[in-house]
Order: sequence, then structure tokens, then C-alpha cells
Amino acid sequence: MNQVLDTIFKRQFESFFLIAGPCAIESSETCHQIAGEMKEICIGLEIPYIFKGSFKKANRTKVDSFKGIGDAEAISILQSIKEAFDMPTTTDIHEVVDVSLVADAVDLIQIPAFLCRQTDLILAAADTGKPVNIKKGQFMSGASMLYGAEKVRYVGNENVMLTERGNSFGYSDLIVDGRNVDVMSKQELVVMDTTHATQRTNQVKGVSGGNPEEIELMGKIGLCSGALGIFMEVHPDPSKASSDAGSMLSLSQAKGILERWKSLSTSLRSIYG
Repeated sequence: MNQVLDTIFKRQFESFFLIAGPCAIESSETCHQIAGEMKEICIGLEIPYIFKGSFKKANRTKVDSFKGIGDAEAISILQSIKEAFDMPTTTDIHEVVDVSLVADAVDLIQIPAFLCRQTDLILAAADTGKPVNIKKGQFMSGASMLYGAEKVRYVGNENVMLTERGNSFGYSDLIVDGRNVDVMSKQELVVMDTTHATQRTNQVKGVSGGNPEEIELMGKIGLCSGALGIFMEVHPDPSKASSDAGSMLSLSQAKGILERWKSLSTSLRSIYG
């Protein structure tokens, strides 16, 4: 296993770990800029860092929404990030066939929230021996997600994490219930998705919106509820992003938020251990 991930699963880090990057792999230039700047920030703050970027976006509302730059090119960029910056990478998969496509380019395989109950997909990801991150469905409780973790361990893979991103409320909003993080964190390594928890889905125009100004708050809720990891999507210019432009954080804001989260996390650990 990658050394950073080994540190994470052994919980040998000071405050929290971070999964961050653009929503989708758009270009080599953008991804390398994000990876370089985020790595520098995280080294300075002693935060274990995993680069995230979706090699394709298969779960879009509209048929003409951006789905990716092509599987081979996007996966090649993930591989180049991994090698150029000597850092672990992750991407989400949507079909069993995707597992073999991304296995060499990533160190952590992510299961999207809408697919968190897809047994064959989870088992295929777990069978690679790589750590698996299952995002909690908007329709799932924290307790029910523990069965997803059991699926990973069913094939002998002990390295699993669960990511909270809120539950559906009404037709276009998500609500984060800290109790779900608490329930999951009693048994599993939990990540708080601070980006998608602020998302406004099912918009009339067919493109999700969001409230990135709430990202810092979502991180606070997650850390106070027991999450040891933070998931965050960042972009040098979110307004020009090809996917999730309305919910990503500007790269220029990342350092300040991470500094404040680290201060909070350090205080919480001094109180609760």
C-alpha cells in the first residue's frame, strides 16, 4: 500500500487527512497545478493528502452534460500526477469494467454515493487489494453503510473508509446529520465530503448548483462528529470548471480553510483523544 495511505489507515496522523482535487479531470495543466499547490499546503500543515479527480462523470442529469475528456487520457493524467508528485491518487468508478481501467493509476478506489449498494462493484474494487472509499448514498443511514464496509472485508480487504455527504431533503437540498458520522466512525474510518454536502441537486436547468461558502462549516460539522478525513473539490477558477462549477472551492481559499480545520481538529483531539 502507498505510504500515505498506510499512515492514514493506521491513524498515525496529527489532525485529519485530506482527499482533494477537481470534480473531473479536465486537463493535465489544471490537475498538475492543483496537485502541486495542494501538496505544498498539506506538507506545511502536516496533513496527509490524496489527489482526487474523476476520470469520467457517468451520473449526469442531462445527456449533453460534460462526461470527460476520454477515459484513456484522463487515466493517463491521474498516473502522471501520481508519478510526478509522488502522491496517492483516487477516482470514482461506475461499472465493474472500470476497475481494471483505473487500477494502476490510483491507490484508492472510490464508489460513488448513488452506487454504494452495488455489491458486484464494491467486491470488484475490494478484490484489487487497494483501499476502497464508499460514499454514503443520499438515501442511506450511517448504520446501513456499515454493511457496505463488510462487503469490502468479505474478500479479505481490511482497508475501507466511508464518506458522509448528506441525505436528500425535499427535491433539491441535502441535510447533513452529524449522527450518521458518529455512528459510522465508531467502527470505520470516516471522511466528510464538504463539497457535495453543500450541493443543490435536481435543478430545473439540469445542472446541480451549490453553496461553496458552506464548505468550511461542513468540515467543522464532520470533524466535531468524528470524521478523521475531509473530502473537498477545488479548482483554480470554479466558474470555468467543466463539472460542478457551482459547488467547488476556489484553490486560493484552500490554505486558510485547512489551517482553521487543523486548529479545530487539534483542539478536539486534545479534549477527546
